[in-house]
Amino acid sequence: MERRRFLSRTTAAGAATIAAGTLTATAVNTGTATAAPRRTGPLRVHIVMFDGVEELDCIAPFEVFSAAAMHDPRGVEVRYVTTGQPRQIRASYGTGIQVTHRWAPEEADLIVVPGGGYGRRNGPGIWAEIADGVLPKALAAAPREGLTISSLCTGALLLSAAGLTKGRPCTTHHGAKADLKEQGGIVKDARVVDDGDLVTAGGISSGLELGLWLVKRELGADAAIGVETMLEYEARGTVWTRSSS
Repeated sequence: MERRRFLSRTTAAGAATIAAGTLTATAVNTGTATAAPRRTGPLRVHIVMFDGVEELDCIAPFEVFSAAAMHDPRGVEVRYVTTGQPRQIRASYGTGIQVTHRWAPEEADLIVVPGGGYGRRNGPGIWAEIADGVLPKALAAAPREGLTISSLCTGALLLSAAGLTKGRPCTTHHGAKADLKEQGGIVKDARVVDDGDLVTAGGISSGLELGLWLVKRELGADAAIGVETMLEYEARGTVWTRSSS
């Protein structure tokens, strides 16, 4: 917390003015780039959690979107959500993350689906979620106007199981691209693939790029620059969009 306070004081001068407005980031133990959209309320981001989720897959975007709340007067609300009962999720390396919000896609502007457990066919992670069927079914029913569904790393295979990537440009971890392609995805070798209401990102660390790209797209370039300054990280790699193809 002290680190964030220090960093927030060292960002661009405009951040102080923005911070005086209405900013929210709810931390719960959480196309092409365009000008800021016509949104009067906060950007509502739901990050989907399940046992075996990769730590960095869920924590990196949570950090980016939470930090973005300090750089846009409309704010950002970030939640970790689960399709099951609210509980403590046990992540891939044993980290316990308390999730207190239930799956509610009608309350989200952006859904982020992390990956994890790709190498564990019989353990917790994406394969267990696909076999269980609850999360893929929930994702399949979620699309609506105004909602962007995104994934990072092997979370794209959960979107594939929901039928959301078939026939559409997408990407995933390099080790899972063959699976995604075999299942009908049009795989692009890009860090982030933005197909409008479907946005996918590459491997584990690409959650930073996914978050920064969507902050830029949804909140504007100034907000993305502010977050990059806070995190002392510059987005890398290529963002594929339909207009740039």
